Amino acid sequence: MDHLQTNLPYSRPNTPGLHPSQIGFVGIGAMGYFMARNLANRRVIPGFAHAPLLLWNRSAEKPQKLVKELGEERVRITQSIEEIVNSCEVIITNLANDEVVKSIYDQFLKILTQSPPVKNKIFVETSTVGLILSVLYILTGLSSISGNLITLGELDGLLSQIRHVHFVTAPVFGTPSVADKAQLVIIMSGDYRSKKELAYLLVPSMGRKVIDVGENVEKAPTFKLIGNSMILGAIEVFGEAYTLGEKAGIEADRVNELVKDIFPAPGLMAYSDRMANDNFDGSIGFAIDGGIKDATHIRRLTATYNSPMPAIDVAHQHLITARAIHTTQKLEGKQSVETLDWSGIIAGSRVAAGLDPFDSKKHQSIVQEDE
Repeated sequence: MDHLQTNLPYSRPNTPGLHPSQIGFVGIGAMGYFMARNLANRRVIPGFAHAPLLLWNRSAEKPQKLVKELGEERVRITQSIEEIVNSCEVIITNLANDEVVKSIYDQFLKILTQSPPVKNKIFVETSTVGLILSVLYILTGLSSISGNLITLGELDGLLSQIRHVHFVTAPVFGTPSVADKAQLVIIMSGDYRSKKELAYLLVPSMGRKVIDVGENVEKAPTFKLIGNSMILGAIEVFGEAYTLGEKAGIEADRVNELVKDIFPAPGLMAYSDRMANDNFDGSIGFAIDGGIKDATHIRRLTATYNSPMPAIDVAHQHLITARAIHTTQKLEGKQSVETLDWSGIIAGSRVAAGLDPFDSKKHQSIVQEDE
């Protein structure tokens, strides 16, 4: 059996559709940098020409760094979103939050309406977003939506009304370090043929596995939020356990060793290591703002489906507590890191227990003596 077949839920598509000649990537952030780099370095198939990956980002620093790392034969910075949309057959977006997603796809729609494509284009949204995007106004020559909200399904409807245009949601599981190693798990929903083509483009170049959850584009983001609820719930429990251990005189190294014995998942062990060592630098992890965004989306999802998740409610409160403390420290010039990682959630448990939020060296263990 084909090695990829075990990690992809599709049969191999017929060539030449397997290898689009031009791909664009929008959003070269903490995750997007590694995703774009690995995609640009994808395995070269004999007989297929690969044009440089086209990049667009609001700021130029990271795209320029990527060009310096790979060279212009692999990646090239575009001067406008119009060039990405008009030149590429596949456009991948990895963006910071719902508002940025709304803004970028608003621009996509306007460009597509002004210059309708004459061949297939696939737009691939890989960010973690809610099912309802905040939107001020979207207008195309075909349809308009005014008001404050637009669902992913409605966005899919607007895009699919334009001939040759397809939309796939493909959020990914993994931290920047996982993206660096091309070990992301990719969740896909949307047009079946588009997913089939994308799967063989993105695995193994960008990820290790694709999970298909159907043609409704809202399913993949829902699945991603369910997965994130498990991760967030776990690190909340870890934070509470470490805090209890600190109060009871159990060394953090001991708790961390136990985590590795009973929860041997690489991602969870990494967050445990951060808590054990007070390593809360979000510039090389998952920034707490992203954690609060995801927790907010999860809570909205639980309300939509009347499916309570009390652990996430507590985690959301502790994330906000941690961010508030860190913000105060920054105003006073006392912060230890510029960007706080979401493993800093432990601060919520620590301050509730009367401990320092981010520095366990300041704790005095309370140990019950035998009588």
